[in-house]
Amino acid sequence: MDTHSTRPGNVWDSLIYLSVSFLKVCNCWKYSAIRKYLIIAVVCFVYLFFTLHVSRTTTRQDKRPDLWTGNSVYSQSTNDQDPADGEVNESVSPTRSNVVYITLKSKRHKPAIIRGTVRPKLRRKKVKVRQQGGTQGKAKDAGHNTNTVNKRLGYSELDGSDTGYSTIRIYSERAPPWFSNDDITAMRFLADCKITQIDEVAPRGFSSLILFKSATNGTDDVDECRKCCGIVKRPLDMSEVFAFHLDRILGLNRTLPAVSRRFHSLGDGQPCPVVLWDPSLSPVVDQPSEKLNWDSYQTSLKHKCWHRGIIPKPEWSCTSIHHHEWSKLVVFDFLLQIYERLDINCCGFKPRPEDTCVELGHHEECRDKDTIELRHIVHRKHDPHHLVFFNNKGYFDRDEGNLNFRLLEGIKELPDQSVSVLRSQRLREKLLQSLFLDQQYWDSQGGRQGIEKLIDVIERRAKVLLTYINAHGIKVVPMNS
Repeated sequence: MDTHSTRPGNVWDSLIYLSVSFLKVCNCWKYSAIRKYLIIAVVCFVYLFFTLHVSRTTTRQDKRPDLWTGNSVYSQSTNDQDPADGEVNESVSPTRSNVVYITLKSKRHKPAIIRGTVRPKLRRKKVKVRQQGGTQGKAKDAGHNTNTVNKRLGYSELDGSDTGYSTIRIYSERAPPWFSNDDITAMRFLADCKITQIDEVAPRGFSSLILFKSATNGTDDVDECRKCCGIVKRPLDMSEVFAFHLDRILGLNRTLPAVSRRFHSLGDGQPCPVVLWDPSLSPVVDQPSEKLNWDSYQTSLKHKCWHRGIIPKPEWSCTSIHHHEWSKLVVFDFLLQIYERLDINCCGFKPRPEDTCVELGHHEECRDKDTIELRHIVHRKHDPHHLVFFNNKGYFDRDEGNLNFRLLEGIKELPDQSVSVLRSQRLREKLLQSLFLDQQYWDSQGGRQGIEKLIDVIERRAKVLLTYINAHGIKVVPMNS
């Protein structure tokens, strides 16, 4: 039946036509008038009932396509005209018209807290800034030209990392096992302490240093600044932080704690390496008349100074440093290719024009190698037999074909703990885990991608060192302090 026959204008014509046709078919003309009218009424009622029912059903079906438009998977446009033309696109309703789809709003669940990965919620500290002084002078550190600050300043004015939480991130219950409790305390102090003063100082036996003091320091004397002062170095010396972590992982424990920290007044806003200052540090050769050169160093290696408690003879050219300390230093300096201690003239490799030895003209003095002095050989006054690795700027841009093997000359033994780490194939894993603690350093190196590139260099050098050990018959022995 067509939908136009159900319109109100055609209903009465249809009723009359249907009634007359029904009377003819049934031969009802012989009935009385009352029966005729009753039959016509029944026919009309039946017709109207079915007509209205079909009309409502058709109307519902005409409206149903609207339910499938939009995001429905059954929505199929049959007209590609632009809606802006004033015509509405028609949609084809699905064939399964008796299926009802109900969209339920999913219940949002809180994410599961994974142990050891969630940053603890810390309260933001409010710091009052109070200035009490002015500028005293200018620091003349090469590449680190900055005013020497002598102010009582708030932490937030000197350091842009006042975010209310520590940049030393330890999310698990324990720090990595190669760090001591003192290491973690020192790292948090260097990264988060409230700085009150920054000065240029020149401790006895050392070149000029940029030293900051914290609010916990009750004196202006550098010699009394124990565990409450830090050395601020140039942004170019950021490898000092990497060196600290490598030292701990190798089990050497000879470097001072170092972290990365950002200052407003230093480094042009770039993160700077900050090293814990120890006032007990002293050069091994403290008298101007005494010198430690390459020849005397090689002589002391042959006699194994202080090994097994044997007191060295004067002709052995020994210092106060135990024989095993030089082996530990060599492993450390070779992996980082540090030449400023044992090879300040860069005689063991081909230096770059920007290297210090070339800029100062020292590389031309390699003809007489025996007289070249050793530099930055430091120990503590109360512990004269053990070295402290000071000034640990490493170089990651030197390929395997230009490594400084002069650092290994005279060395017949190496520490077993360090070599076992290099052989364990877990050096990368440990370095990633360790360096992640220092968020400022991690971010400054480009995140994990940048850190991985640095570790690649160390791993390649470790393979070279292991090959050298096997080729030259280097002994691997315990060297516990």
